[in-house]
Amino acid sequence: MRNTAKITTAVLAAGALTLGLSACGSEDSAADKDGKLIVAATPTPQGAILTYVQQNLAKKAGLDLEVKEFTDYVTPNTAVQQGEVFANYFQHKPYLDDFNKKNGTDIVPVKGATVHLEPLGVYSKSLKKLGDLKNGSTVAVPNDTTNEARALKLLADNGIIELKKGVGYEATPKDIAKNPKNLKFKELEAPTLPRSLADVDAAVINGNYALEAKPALSPAKDALVAEKAKGNPYGNFLAVKKGDENDPRVKKLAKLLTSPEVKKFIEDKYDGAVVAAF
Repeated sequence: MRNTAKITTAVLAAGALTLGLSACGSEDSAADKDGKLIVAATPTPQGAILTYVQQNLAKKAGLDLEVKEFTDYVTPNTAVQQGEVFANYFQHKPYLDDFNKKNGTDIVPVKGATVHLEPLGVYSKSLKKLGDLKNGSTVAVPNDTTNEARALKLLADNGIIELKKGVGYEATPKDIAKNPKNLKFKELEAPTLPRSLADVDAAVINGNYALEAKPALSPAKDALVAEKAKGNPYGNFLAVKKGDENDPRVKKLAKLLTSPEVKKFIEDKYDGAVVAAF
């Protein structure tokens, strides 16, 4: 998923529900008599990955799959909760946990259906390696809660800073315990980070925004360091309302989404800006 912002509660949820109902339509019930599986997704890369499955794999597996795309991060969850779609694919666990807590929903990940990661990477126009950061250097980071914490953790994992013990998914620069190079942090909207590279010593950029940069940036080729997919809590997964995890259609889709064919599709299409997490 892309840049995540804090969800404010019932007002957003109510508005999103209205949008979800109008977008899906009553004739498109998630429990169609013909067994169709309707899945909500954001367009890139989730929608593209689901469309690949729909066009190339689903029919052979006996799965009637329909993809409904949404451009926000609220409607896909409210639509699942209200039964307007059966599943969604657009989010990671920290975001879902926060959403469920704030909105009273009970959406859960499907076991074994974590599909991809959009890795954060550290980029620079002046540095050859991360260790070349000098005393007082400026590092740009995303200013939204989830991705700022990810950015700081990436720097901590690579020995640049040290975070306070027990800091979770809401870490900010105030939670830095040790900053031996006295780095200065510039908090910016995630989509603007690629453009900031001319004005800072380094920037931590989401994989999807790196790919959209002009010229494009590749986490695999251009990043000084980048997140690893294995064991990463920010992998995007298939999710359903609690109790629907064992639906046969869901199990079929989970298997297809983590197939060798999908892994190759991700590798060929996204040049490291999206990586398979299975």
